Amino acid sequence: MIIPTHIPMASLLHFFPLLHFPFIIFCCMAVKPSPKPYIVYMGSSLNANGGDDMTHLQLLSSLIPSEESDRKFLINSYNHALKGFSAFLTENEASVLSAHDEVVSVFPDPVLKLHTTHSWDFLEAADSKSRSIYPHEQNSADVIIGIIDTGIWPESPSFDDRHIGKIPPKWKGVCMESSDFKKSNCNRKLIGARFYSNRAILTKPNKKHPTETRGSPRDSVGHGTHTASTAGGVTVANASYYGLAMGTARGGFPYARIASYKACTLDGCPASIILKAIDDAIKDGVDIISISVGISSMFQSDFLNDPIAIGAFHAEQMGVMVVCSGGNDGPDPYTIVNSAPWIFTVAASTIDRDFESTIVLGNNESYESIAINFSPLTPGKIYPLVFGEKVATSFTPASDARNCIPGSLDTKKVEGKIIVCMNEMPNVSRRIKKLVVEDAKAKGVIIIDGQREISPFDSGTYPLAEVGETVGFKILHYINSTENPTATILPSKEIRKSKPAPVVASFSSRGPGGLTENILKPDIAAPGVAILASIVPKIESFYGAPGNKSSKFGIKSGTSMACPHVTGAMAYIKSVHPHWSFSMIKSALMTTASMSNNMGKTLTNTSNFPANAHEVGVGEISPIKALDPGLAFDTTINDHLNFLCYYGYNHKRIRSMSHRNFTCPKSSAEELISSINYPTISIGRLNQREGPRKVKRIVTNLGSPNATYVSSINTPSGLLVKVVPKKIVFREGINIASFKVFFDGKEASKGYNFGDIRWFDGSHVVRVVFAVKIE
Repeated sequence: MIIPTHIPMASLLHFFPLLHFPFIIFCCMAVKPSPKPYIVYMGSSLNANGGDDMTHLQLLSSLIPSEESDRKFLINSYNHALKGFSAFLTENEASVLSAHDEVVSVFPDPVLKLHTTHSWDFLEAADSKSRSIYPHEQNSADVIIGIIDTGIWPESPSFDDRHIGKIPPKWKGVCMESSDFKKSNCNRKLIGARFYSNRAILTKPNKKHPTETRGSPRDSVGHGTHTASTAGGVTVANASYYGLAMGTARGGFPYARIASYKACTLDGCPASIILKAIDDAIKDGVDIISISVGISSMFQSDFLNDPIAIGAFHAEQMGVMVVCSGGNDGPDPYTIVNSAPWIFTVAASTIDRDFESTIVLGNNESYESIAINFSPLTPGKIYPLVFGEKVATSFTPASDARNCIPGSLDTKKVEGKIIVCMNEMPNVSRRIKKLVVEDAKAKGVIIIDGQREISPFDSGTYPLAEVGETVGFKILHYINSTENPTATILPSKEIRKSKPAPVVASFSSRGPGGLTENILKPDIAAPGVAILASIVPKIESFYGAPGNKSSKFGIKSGTSMACPHVTGAMAYIKSVHPHWSFSMIKSALMTTASMSNNMGKTLTNTSNFPANAHEVGVGEISPIKALDPGLAFDTTINDHLNFLCYYGYNHKRIRSMSHRNFTCPKSSAEELISSINYPTISIGRLNQREGPRKVKRIVTNLGSPNATYVSSINTPSGLLVKVVPKKIVFREGINIASFKVFFDGKEASKGYNFGDIRWFDGSHVVRVVFAVKIE
């Protein structure tokens, strides 16, 4: 029944004579607060052996009323590298807990979202001379990579252990069993697997006896298997995706050990479980943690309310590096996530391989499109071609039909034709458009995208092609100028050695960081577009698989795919330089990164403009060059504690997080963040009238004990940059030096100015990228 909006309230009460009185009673009743999952973070753990569950439970029980004893249980408890728990709390209870002496922060438990035959060969192609000096293969390795994701498919050939040595003695983890996962599924390659039951979602707090839900380490999504094999999968010959991308697949370091932590499902990743998985991974003995997950850039929390930032902070204190994807909310600025300075934050770029499908029009004109499809259509038969807005249902706005939104197309007019759809509405994905036209029994779909899309959509056997505005205009012109326009869409083919590459992916999230602009983020870029790696060999009900057969490998895009490339590179470097700290390895990768593409020109974005540091960080990783970086910026735990001081956290909170004899500097201000010993420099605000700003850096010599480095500066016109001293000399026994950089923006253009400082000793180029915002 529809209520007339013009009827006054008195008349409405007569309109519903039996409902108005109960309605008034209901409005006046007090609404009982509803508990929801919260994370209670209590700083660094004093007890490395755990055993804090009872303390946490006592703290929780002191808050919850006796009549609600059903809520007196811990969803998760953290007691190895960090201390705390997650539980069901009301907003008031969370507020009371946050004031407790032992509590650092209390925040709602958000659900985070899931943000390669050729990619490693592409990365190493530019370093052919170095490859003979530093061979990729290693006979054995003790580097353990922890993958926090959707689980693992242990039968994948990427996790075969036939050429892998004994499990390192430092490994203390487990291989959890379930109905579909046995201990025998783990081996010398896949050395551990854990899963977590999400009681926060799957059990209700008013149940008398909440029980663990059944689970398994097995991956049912494919995301975790893909990222794990990209980082450390063994070499697999003749890998392909239904014949596409044929070649030898391998991870960044094929001899690395893999430990899988299933913290995510297709619905996302509860933050409390991510935090538990990080704590477990540290306890188990992993060296590197890879997390291709993040919170939405629209809802970023500060560093002490961000579970990944908290977990990574404690991992770093325990000597474990955390590598994270930067997010897929680009190309808008301020969308980068996982941006704490102790996290290695990764942007996504392309490789020199494309997947193209040919569109053949009835006038014999043909155009290449970005697509992965296994179209059954052939050049010998063509089909009617029509623009979406011309086959709209009655009373449907032309813009809706033009974009092929659900319910906008007339099935009778669509059946048997190839439909052209625009991609003007960001909330209507390519998958939705495909399903709309497929459901209407169209023969295929051509999508016209105003942005230059570089990430191919996989439409299976359904004919789908995607073109830019220029080609799209030609197709529409053909439709409008022809009485009976026709077309066909041919199956995709692989294009190798495509140029330019790399290109920053349009979806890759951009800096500057929304939490602080005085740390440059993202840190670095790595391949994240159309990456081939292992997947779960199953056929989704909505997917038309060629031959109705599954594939052991799949092609995926996202910063999720870029992240494990950096993880694998770090594992490789750690195997060659086991005594380097991960801070040094991070620095080595950053100062040797490349800003050139395979045409010998500056790396670009999808608009063909030179990429800046907020898009690509320091540039594309060059793992082999990073083996011999010359100098390193060793960012210490004290640097990170100072960062927290400068950011504005009080001394008591910071001390509880570290349990070090640490005192904040007397002078703490956010602009001082620019001077922590990071491999890049960022100044979030430099007033033209305030004079020069000074930052300081300390470098460690990792090369010849007798070396002299001379600086040079690349800076935009108007920004004055001075390095003091201009020359750094190392001698036997002296391997640490410092330098200062002065930035003066009195004549610079307003907004961000990007450049770099390069230290050269005759063989090494150590590049320090800077970003300075002039006001």
